[in-house]
Amino acid sequence: MGLFSNQFANVVEWEEWNEEMVFWKWTNREIKKGSRLIIRPGQDAIFLYNGKIDGVFTEDGDYDIESEIIPFLSTLKGIKFGFNSGMRAEVLFVNTKEFLMKWGTQNPILIPTPQLPGGMPIRANGTYTFRVSDHTSLIENVAGVKNSYGVSDLRNRINPFIDQLLMKWITTEGKDMFNLQANASLIAAGIRKDLSYEISDTGMEITGFQVMSFNYPKEVQDMVTKTASQSMIGDIGRYQQVSMTDGMASGSMNGGGVASDMMGMMMGMNVAGQMMKNMNETMQQMGTMGAQGQNGGQSSVAPAASGTKPNFCPNCGQKTGEGNFCPNCGQKLL
Repeated sequence: MGLFSNQFANVVEWEEWNEEMVFWKWTNREIKKGSRLIIRPGQDAIFLYNGKIDGVFTEDGDYDIESEIIPFLSTLKGIKFGFNSGMRAEVLFVNTKEFLMKWGTQNPILIPTPQLPGGMPIRANGTYTFRVSDHTSLIENVAGVKNSYGVSDLRNRINPFIDQLLMKWITTEGKDMFNLQANASLIAAGIRKDLSYEISDTGMEITGFQVMSFNYPKEVQDMVTKTASQSMIGDIGRYQQVSMTDGMASGSMNGGGVASDMMGMMMGMNVAGQMMKNMNETMQQMGTMGAQGQNGGQSSVAPAASGTKPNFCPNCGQKTGEGNFCPNCGQKLL
């Protein structure tokens, strides 16, 4: 009895199709006379004989197996699907789309750093994408022993390696341990390359890998934030002034109190001291300008005529008054 005779026709299609499936195998059934092959968009159909590829069909559509598929296969491999063979065929349906996956470290990764002898505990998260790239490797190493393969299967294989590769590439490319985000693209590129090599035998490849964020322990993050604040302010004195201002604002919002009052007094004293310092610096600058004028510079204080007391001190620029010596710096005026 021939392979296609006296049997009911069937439809060869991906019966368990879903977006999270990488491939599904139609197997252990005879292809009957009048059967049809349905390939949907985003699918490849691979005909197998003894686990080997006989033909790959990538164009979506509805095909008559007897008149369109079998003649094509016969020209490739000889008449293996002859009408008197009675053999069973296998068809592997492959999802050709690019899959997007999320990842995150399951436990903190201890990155060696001189600042912390025990290592810097870091967490990270992001995404990666993958797709099927090699039908032969997929069939020989995965589909040969599985009837289906989902994204969860690949996730279970990949995720244990991500933590190890993060440690490797953070150590290699993490030039500033407290600002790893600045080198996130270099770290991600190294991980993508290594992961693609790790799964190359599956016929799949990692097409993209991204690190969305690095997360430090709260104590470390607080330290980084404080250091950044001091750097933006410029010097510790100004940082203390801002801190006191914040404390005063916080005290006023919480009803004030002795601590708030004391901080206000300290702030007032510091501000007054700073004002006096600024005034002294200004007077010294004026004195320097006066001395330059006396020595032939371009001072704004006019030199006095010989034997005449000047109206302004040639040393510091102070108005002279009635005395023969400057009331500010003691400079002799006559």
